[in-house]
Amino acid sequence: MFSAFSVRGRGAARRAAVALVSGLFATGALAGAGPAAAEETPQHQAGASATLDGLTTFDRAVLRDGGQEHELPAGLFEMTVDGGGRLKTYCIDIHNPTQEQAKYLETPWDQTSLGANKDAGRIRWILQHSYPQVDDLMGLAERAGTGALTERTAAAGTQVAIWRYSDGADVEAIDPAAEKLADWLEKKAKNVAEPRASLSLEPSAVSGKAGGRLGPVTVRTDADRVAVTPPADSAASGVTVTDEAGKRVTTAADGSRLYFGIPSGTPDGTAALSVQATTNVPVGRAFAGVTKSQTQILAGSSQSTVSSTATATWAKAGPIPALTAEKNCAAGSVDITATNKGDEAFTFSLMGFKHSVAPGESRTVTVPVPEDQAYDFTITGPGGFSKNFKGVLDCKTTGSTGPAPAEPAPQPSAASAGGTFGGDENLAATGASNVTPIIAGTAIGLVVIGGAAILFVRRKKAPSTEE
Repeated sequence: MFSAFSVRGRGAARRAAVALVSGLFATGALAGAGPAAAEETPQHQAGASATLDGLTTFDRAVLRDGGQEHELPAGLFEMTVDGGGRLKTYCIDIHNPTQEQAKYLETPWDQTSLGANKDAGRIRWILQHSYPQVDDLMGLAERAGTGALTERTAAAGTQVAIWRYSDGADVEAIDPAAEKLADWLEKKAKNVAEPRASLSLEPSAVSGKAGGRLGPVTVRTDADRVAVTPPADSAASGVTVTDEAGKRVTTAADGSRLYFGIPSGTPDGTAALSVQATTNVPVGRAFAGVTKSQTQILAGSSQSTVSSTATATWAKAGPIPALTAEKNCAAGSVDITATNKGDEAFTFSLMGFKHSVAPGESRTVTVPVPEDQAYDFTITGPGGFSKNFKGVLDCKTTGSTGPAPAEPAPQPSAASAGGTFGGDENLAATGASNVTPIIAGTAIGLVVIGGAAILFVRRKKAPSTEE
């Protein structure tokens, strides 16, 4: 039996389990992830990853919440992209603080609060039609009828308009011109589609028998071309990356289908290919914290390094698994999918339960996770098999949480030290001055839940991953 509970009563059982898991977090009964674990980059990263530098171009706003008024900064954050590049972002999570030097990952809307927000497309429209995408502030002021705008007041007005749609916040810019801009943007905004990822590989894991080609892994990218890097030990192992015709490839484009070529007689093993590109990350992409830190949305990107990785597992016989994990904000859970391309059942353990996937099948285990909590799952199987997935489930904005974000610290920001951006970029130049407040948080690792967890299952025939 793959599920810990029968189909009947799943809803009530799941609610009870979530309540129990939440209670365990509240009482500190679960093991916590140490600092090193909190800093590790999660698996199956795709697109851009970046480190938050701070709030750099901002003015003031007033948030009315629970019968109280809170004055707070409103404006643009900046991030440094791993591998090179700069990002500018606005907050879409007004009540939650940021963490100093927090790590962020490019994330699909449906894995953030935007997935359940019917006005998410309006936020992207605002980003496309205001600062910094529109850096002609005189023209913007004329169209919006605001009076003179500066970079600071334009950023504040844009952030206020976004908060009204992202958080449903009762918020107002203090500067009159910024407030007029916010009102104009809010009124004019239209729903537009989510931008596609800067770079991803689908699926991120494949498996099959040695002596053939495993795949396809499809490239999805906003870049013109991407560089393809074969497995690190490919020269010794003979494992190659090919196209559909079996020709080795070193570059690919959007829609390219890549395969792992595994020679006959290759010892059982696992390999990874990676793709990388330098491109402008599309405006409107969400960025979620690796640890708990307020969710951001992209307002501008320099030429930035983006990457993605896919793995292949092969064997001569027996179970041959491929595992992936994905946040499921609609269900308040993490979905762990196991595919078995072998000729024997793949049996694995997860949180005290054993599960079996028959040859040629794929099944998904849905694990409830409390909102705003870290998770850390390790799947173990025969022959020393082990796969770890970790992250934070941050799917909701909080309608009323008390104090507003703290004041920016009065020291210079690393992001503003260089003044303006040069080169072929779609980041407007900024006159940034101060760094944002940053309130450190502690991530709690969800390591042990045991019988408290409810596991739901979706079963389907595994897609073909070898030729």
